[in-house]
Order: sequence, then structure tokens, then C-alpha cells
Amino acid sequence: MIGGLAHCGRILDIVITPIRRRPSLLVPFLLWSTAEALPAFTTGHAVARAVDDGFAAGRPLTGLGWLAVLGASWAVAAVGARQILLLLASVVEPFRDDLLSRIVGGTLSRAGTPGDRADTAAVSRMSHQVELARDSYAAVITVVRTFVFTLVSVVLGLLTLMPEVLVLVLPPFLVGLVLFLASLPALAGRQRAFILADENTAESVATMVAGLRDITACGAADRTRATVGSAVRRQARAAHVLARLTAVRTLALAVGGWLPVLLLLAGTPWLIREGAGPGVILGALAFVMQSLTPTLGSLVQGLGVSGVRLAVTLDRILETECRPASTAPSTALSAAPDGSVPVGAAPRLELRGVVFAYGAGAEPVVSGLDLTVHDGDHIAVVGPSGIGKSTLAALIAGVLRPQRGEILVDGSPTGPAMAHARVLIPQQAYVFRGSLAENLLYHAPGTPAPAIERAAEAVGGAELVRRLGGLHAQVDPGALSAGERQLIALVRAYLAPARLVVLDEATCHLDPAAEARAEEAFARRGGALIVIAHRLTSAARARHILVMDGTRVSLGVHERLISESPLYADLVGHWRTASPSPA
Repeated sequence: MIGGLAHCGRILDIVITPIRRRPSLLVPFLLWSTAEALPAFTTGHAVARAVDDGFAAGRPLTGLGWLAVLGASWAVAAVGARQILLLLASVVEPFRDDLLSRIVGGTLSRAGTPGDRADTAAVSRMSHQVELARDSYAAVITVVRTFVFTLVSVVLGLLTLMPEVLVLVLPPFLVGLVLFLASLPALAGRQRAFILADENTAESVATMVAGLRDITACGAADRTRATVGSAVRRQARAAHVLARLTAVRTLALAVGGWLPVLLLLAGTPWLIREGAGPGVILGALAFVMQSLTPTLGSLVQGLGVSGVRLAVTLDRILETECRPASTAPSTALSAAPDGSVPVGAAPRLELRGVVFAYGAGAEPVVSGLDLTVHDGDHIAVVGPSGIGKSTLAALIAGVLRPQRGEILVDGSPTGPAMAHARVLIPQQAYVFRGSLAENLLYHAPGTPAPAIERAAEAVGGAELVRRLGGLHAQVDPGALSAGERQLIALVRAYLAPARLVVLDEATCHLDPAAEARAEEAFARRGGALIVIAHRLTSAARARHILVMDGTRVSLGVHERLISESPLYADLVGHWRTASPSPA
């Protein structure tokens, strides 16, 4: 089971470490386990002797004496069980503390790593999953220890009682055990799917709760309900599949635990011919029904639930530990604009050796990027879908932070203090409930109405302002089309004091003419403009074009890139043959 998981070696190390740290516990652990397993050896013998040598032979005191021996063995086992629980606590609690240290350390390390998202699922790991792991660890130690000592005791007991009984008992028991162990990898996979679904649900709910106000303001309640509901349904399906697979445990228990009883009963005539008396038959049944079958049931339940849960939970926890940052080679690019920029002019934006990857160990999306943008520059960023264009936009806007390198806006590192210096408009434009003026003046409160009207006219939103009823009209985000929301966001950005504007496919829902008008307005506005392009016309209008292909980055003008960049040439060919985007 554990061997098939991704971190099997480290899981085994975590499991063994608490025991290895306390070697002095091993001897008392073995001694008290032997004491606890004493009834498993004495039960069959006491029953057989009490019947054959005592009650059946007319010596009731002898029979009672053997039953007293059985009672004494149970008293010793009770003391042993108590001592085992005390020893178990000395192992389980350090195990729990070690898991908490790993999760907290890993989460804090990632939280301090630039560009990493907040790990909302860490709460689930620190509370629910650590408790699951601790309880499962205790259960696994208990059932495995009990199974081993009980099995040895029963086998020794049957050998000393009547070796022939083992022929009827041991083969089906081993078949049931093998059947159960063979099902563990599949159980581990299903348990892992359930835990991941549980984490996803926790993260979805946490995100929803944190954004309730924005969800209501944007009229996104239905979409959010669908997203969270989908996560809940996935978790329910994972739970159902896991429940169906656990039916294998019942079959293993039937074969290994109860088939030996049937074989003993069916083989009684043969055992009697071999010299067994009634007491031996009853003693053999006592060995199986009082010791062997219950301990197999405990093992099936313990490993099938607690063991699988422990392995998968530890595997998941280890995945979230802080790992070294990627050491992928850098692909550096010097992308400063050409001599058209006045010598000595301070750059509006600088990227110096920027490296960014989503998650520790992942391949960088942006690797070793150098870029310098001055006032008056208009750069279009192009590349295949998913190559990292929106990631670059988010880095420039300060939404993401690089793992290595630095990003400067107006000579200062990007961060909350520099929020006024740049503005990002994403593809999904944000509009909130309130008046149209409140939406447009979010970044520039106090702007007079004539300036607002000029901005709306320049960007192409004047007709929308009139259609909505003027600046004091109330806006319902859910009643607006995607293009209308983009126009409102464009006017808002145009009015902002920021001198660096990043349009991340911010005009994708506009027709080509409206898109051209908006981009040309921002180009004339002053400052620097970076456009994540999704049409050839956006690239053709730009002063420079930045081509991203994942392994190398090229900067140039349209004509030069057509001949020097095969990727850009392919993109241009695709754009030219594609149908115009709908308005």
C-alpha cells in the first residue's frame, strides 16, 4: 500500500521516527503485548482441558480450575492493555507534533515565498487531517501489534493442541489475508481522491466566504453557487466510490475469518478419527472464533480504513511541505526600447531577471526576463494560449510576485505602496453595484463631470453612459453584457492617475473597431501601455511586440518578427485565416 505512494520512503520514515526516538519503549512494549495476547493462547487449551479432563471426565473442579486459568489470563491481559495504552501515547503524541511542525513550517515558508498563493487548504491539513493521521497512526499500531501477537499465539496454541487443525484453519485464513492486502492499493487511491476532494471543498468554501461582498456586488451568486456545489458533489462522489470499494473487506473477512469455522465443523469426523475429543473440537473453535476471526476483523477494519487513511493523509501532507525553489536555467532577454526613447529618461517599468513559477518545483512560466518600458511605449504581448501572457500582466501589476528578480515601477519595487502607479484591466472586467459615477471614479474620486465625459468619449463608452441613464444611474452588474462591463472598466482605467496601463485581453468582448478606438485612446493618453493581444490588429498597432513561447522571448516590430520569429509568423498566419471575433 505505502510502497505505491509518491513519498513512500519519507512516509515510512515519519511512521518509524517516533518509535526510533524512544528505543527504551521497545522491551516493555513487547512484554506487555505478550501479556495482552495471553488469552489468545490459553483460550483453546483451557476450553479443551476443562471439557475433556474436567466436566466430561466427571471432575468438575478440574474443569473449573481450567476456567479459572482462563480468567486469570484475561486479568493479566487487562493489565497489559492498560500499559500498552500508556506506552502508545508516548509514541502517538510526538508523531502528531511532528506533523504539525511540518505543515506549519511548510505553509509559512511558502507564504514567505514571493508569488505563492495563500494556502487556504492548510487549515484543513492542520486540523482535520492531522487529527485523522494521529488517530489512524494509533489504530494502525494497535491492530498490527494485536494481529501479530494474536496470530502467533493462535498458531502456537493449535500446534500444541492438535496440529491437524491447522490444515483446516490456516489456508483459508491466509487466502482471506492476501485478498485483503491485495485490495489496499486501490483503497489508497480512492482514499486519496476523497482527501483531495475534501481539500478542494474546503478551499472553495473559504474563497467564497472571503469574497461574499464582491460576489453579491458583481451579481455572481449563481456562478459561485455552481462552483462550490460542484466541489461538494465531487467530494460526495468520491465518498460513494470509496464506500463501494470497501465491500472487498467484507469478502476478505468472510473467507479468512468464517470459512475456517465451517471447515472445522465439516472436518469434525476426520478430526475425531485422528484422535480429537469433544474438548479439542471446542477448543479449536474457541481459538478461531474468539481469537483468530476477531483479530482478522480488526486488521481488516484497521488497515482498510485507518491504514489507508494514514498513508494517504501523510502523502498529502508531505506534498505540501516547502520544497526548494526551481533551479531551471534562465532565458534572459534585454528588451529595452530602441533609440527613440530620450537618453537618460527614467523608465516607467523595469523587469530584472524575473522568474516566476506556479508552485514549488514547477517549471517557470517566466524565466530570467529583463524588460524596460519608458513613457510613450506601447507594447503588445503575444503567444500561444496558456504560455504565460496573463501571468506576466499580473506580475507587472503586482498581483503576483516573482520568486527571483525584481520589478520596478517608476524606480520603486511593486507592492501595495505603488498601487497608484499602474492599473490592470483583466479579461473579466470588475463592475460593482452602485452608481455609474462610483464605478468610473473608483481610482480618481472627485474628477469633474466634463473630464469623465471626455474620457468616456475617448475610450468609446459615451453611448453606454447615455444608454444607462447618465453618471448617476444605478448599475446592476448582472444586467450588463461582458462588453459593457469592459467599457466601464476601460473608462475607469483611463481616468486613473496611473501612468502604466496593462490591458490583459481587456477588449476581447468588443468588436474590432471598438477595440481599436480604446487602445488608440490609451496610446494617446500618455504614460506606458502594455496590451495582452488576442487579435493581429492589436499587435500591428503596438510600437513593439513581445513574443512569448515558453523557451525564448523576442522583442521587436511587426515586420522584423515576421522574418525572425517562426512562432510569431505562425500566429500571424492563424490570425489572418481565422474568422473575425463576434462583437
